[in-house]
Amino acid sequence: MARIFITGSAGGLGLNAARALLQQGHEVVLHARDESRFTNSGAVRDQAVETVVGDLADLTETARVAERVEQFGPFDTVIHNAGVYSGNRIFAVNTVAPYIMTALMARPRRIVYISSGMHRSGTPDLQGIDWTNAARRPAAYSDSKLYVTALAAAVAERWPDVESNAVDPGWVPTRMGGRSAPDDLELGHVTQVWLATRDAADDHVSGGYWFHQQRREPHPAVKDKAFQTELLDALERHTGFALR
Repeated sequence: MARIFITGSAGGLGLNAARALLQQGHEVVLHARDESRFTNSGAVRDQAVETVVGDLADLTETARVAERVEQFGPFDTVIHNAGVYSGNRIFAVNTVAPYIMTALMARPRRIVYISSGMHRSGTPDLQGIDWTNAARRPAAYSDSKLYVTALAAAVAERWPDVESNAVDPGWVPTRMGGRSAPDDLELGHVTQVWLATRDAADDHVSGGYWFHQQRREPHPAVKDKAFQTELLDALERHTGFALR
């Protein structure tokens, strides 16, 4: 049995992952931006170890979420599932928040970062980024997912005792993905659940970019150690928190 924390788990893929993990007998701590988000989480919330609220678009609130969640650890796995597709919260939620929580929380055995196939359209150029206002940068969603995928690879490189991976869940019909999304919602959470709970006897798997339990080749910048360092340095300057 594992203890797992999932951000953005009051709905969509995060809720589906939590439900699957609970059905397997694991312990789950849920997170949502605010209390009202848990309205439709039903039995999943009732079965969870605890629920934590906090707006991941806000640096201070994100740090408080990390502090609050630590009270229910240690965790075997953290799944950074929360994400937004548009507006001025993109970089803050999709890239900065996972970095802050990775830097502040005790190291789990495994970390899963939710990426996107759109990360391949991202630009590995960090010059002039306003981490708090994505609306001023074209293709901000793709960029944010490129950066969080590179973060997953950087963590794998720097923390060999932690399995760190990025997952493309597909374009699925969640509130963020939209009703017309073409991929299978039922498959959208399977890979992150698998990575979160694999048998310890399996070969060590870290630093991968995964789609439907298959390792795929990411954007070349993801594996570029110079870009990883540049990204971590930029995030440390912005947040004041260092990845040690």
